[in-house]
Amino acid sequence: MTMTEALKGGAAALALAAATACASTPAEAPVERIAEEAKPALPEIQVTDAELEGNPFRAEWATPYGLPPFADIKDEHFKPAILKGMLESRAEIAAIVNNPEEPTFENTILALEVSGESLNKVLNVFGNLSNTDTNDTIQALEAEIYPMLTRERNAVTFNPVLFARVKSVYDRKDNLGLDQQDARLVELTYRNFVRAGAGLSPDVQADVGAINEQLSTLTTQFGQNLLNATKSFKYEVTDESRLAGLSPDLKAALKVPGEDRWLIGVDRAVFEDVMKSAEDRELRRALFDGYRLRASSGEYDNGPTAIKIAQLRARKAELMGYKSHADYVLENRMAKTPDVAMDFLAQVLAPGLQRADEEIADMQALAGDTLTISGEDYWYYSEKVRAQKYAFDESALRPYLEASAVRKGTFAVASRLFGIEFTPVDVQAWNPVVEAWDVTDKETGESLGLFLADIYARPSKQGGAWMSAYREESNIGGKSIRPLITNNLNLTQPPAGEPTLLAFTEVETMFHEFGHALHGLLTNVRYASYSGTFGGPDYSEFPSQVLEHWAIEPEVLAIYAHHYETGEPIPQDLVDKMNKAATFNQGFATTEFIAASLIDLSWHMLSSEEAEKITDARAFELEVLKKYNFPEVIEPRYRTNYFSHIFAGGYSAGYYAYLWANILDSDGFAAFKETGDIFDPALAASLKQWVFQSGGLRETDELYRNFRGADPSIEPLLRDRGFTEAAPN
Repeated sequence: MTMTEALKGGAAALALAAATACASTPAEAPVERIAEEAKPALPEIQVTDAELEGNPFRAEWATPYGLPPFADIKDEHFKPAILKGMLESRAEIAAIVNNPEEPTFENTILALEVSGESLNKVLNVFGNLSNTDTNDTIQALEAEIYPMLTRERNAVTFNPVLFARVKSVYDRKDNLGLDQQDARLVELTYRNFVRAGAGLSPDVQADVGAINEQLSTLTTQFGQNLLNATKSFKYEVTDESRLAGLSPDLKAALKVPGEDRWLIGVDRAVFEDVMKSAEDRELRRALFDGYRLRASSGEYDNGPTAIKIAQLRARKAELMGYKSHADYVLENRMAKTPDVAMDFLAQVLAPGLQRADEEIADMQALAGDTLTISGEDYWYYSEKVRAQKYAFDESALRPYLEASAVRKGTFAVASRLFGIEFTPVDVQAWNPVVEAWDVTDKETGESLGLFLADIYARPSKQGGAWMSAYREESNIGGKSIRPLITNNLNLTQPPAGEPTLLAFTEVETMFHEFGHALHGLLTNVRYASYSGTFGGPDYSEFPSQVLEHWAIEPEVLAIYAHHYETGEPIPQDLVDKMNKAATFNQGFATTEFIAASLIDLSWHMLSSEEAEKITDARAFELEVLKKYNFPEVIEPRYRTNYFSHIFAGGYSAGYYAYLWANILDSDGFAAFKETGDIFDPALAASLKQWVFQSGGLRETDELYRNFRGADPSIEPLLRDRGFTEAAPN
């Protein structure tokens, strides 16, 4: 998952990407005629020099690689620096608006692109730290600042003079002698204005602006509720016998130091490990309910919040001229329409459900008449079936999958594919567990950026795994800015001195997020607006997911899969068993994912009239699941109350994109397999040029075709999931 889109580029220009849709035709009024109307109503901002004295955000950072000086940054520094940045951004926008000269690329489009530098400087740090090391002060500031930022963005979006200047340049772009990169910036800047509502009437803009502010508050609230609900759940065990089946490493990680009790939370890594191995069904049930019922009642209930978000999005889409929020979101995605996305999901769901029925029957046969397989049993009994069918115990892999060795494996793959090297560096980061590497080009020795990894869970950190950036790549006027890219995971931290041993799913996650990181590090375009992980998730998940394919290849396993104590390579018979079991449980994996995707699309395909009738989020979910005949034993990967991707992140009406991108990654990796060399130099060079380096220089379907030489086929995806007779790659 990538979160860089929310933090990208100049605060004034690129904030437009965070604002939403417009289908109306822009006004044709000339700049001179509407100049008198350009008076955005913004509240006065006051911040004194005394409040800014000694503020690290107001100084040049003489730190290695230009990293933020984390040791000097205090919570009290954020608000005054943000307020000052807002004032400076206002002044920069005013200078563009009041420029008496004819609009040009330089005085309008480029000026917008580079605006908001001081604001962006602090927001990049604030946004990242609020995800990794939050506290009550930061959460309170989020609730205060984000609606203010939305008002500032609305003022930029809805400024008629500014939009007229942008449109003037856009209309003349073919006659301005622009090169490809400048022309692309003009195109995307104009598109962002239009889709944000710049062509709407003033009264509709006022309604849209008000909705934007409400959504900013509600999505922040949703994320904070989920974090607090997740953090507050702890299941206590005082009888060690109840932990039967758990590995010694996992038990040690869960033990309260100096006490004979164990506390089990619902971070995803812990949840999966316990659900797969715990023999105590009551324990599994408690954890299962703790996970799926997070933020569904009490102080942190997200049900009403999600309903309100869906209602506001539906209302806003209609104001913009769209049938639904999903219609707006998908307009510029590869799927184009919600119906295409739904049809795609249905195409994969049918074999997924058939396989899931077979898996449930296998588990029930193993359990016998002693119990009826239920949700809390699926993980546990699926592992037993795996062991029975394939003589394969996934936990046997762990001693060969030590985290630092796996990291070296990701580096080796990137080095072979893209000609880059990783050198560890000692820098002061935001948390002591963070590691950092300088990424350089093998041939030239040029530094491409800094890669930082924060892999362990902690109460102050949001759940899941993601990539983000403290600084984006750009190259304006010969000033090359290289990126600061982070990977964030939520692995269980072992006791001091003990190794971090991974499940293979966690290995895949590490490769996945590293794919996102490479997309950010290798990008080589002029403007931050479309650098790195540009594009909707149906494409931006392709570079991350394709890298997962290398993780299981024998040539790559030989690099990183060695016993953490003896150094012995992973036994071939264990690898063979793993490969034979590669498509095991794909019915469950496919079905739980599509269930979540359909919940997402169903929320966001609602008209405003339909959305207003919903009063119970869970009842709405159950209606969706019943419509598609999902078995009750399979819980959706995400339920509404903890579906942060769509209610607190940038994946609304887009969660299906992971599966859509799976078409691309399966088809893309199949190209390497067809050559007989998973590091084929010519294909790797094409992948580097058209995917990892190009950002959003062209439309995403064109970028993929340039790499692959053809449109993707769904057949490799179905084959990889074991839904066709052909063996998986």
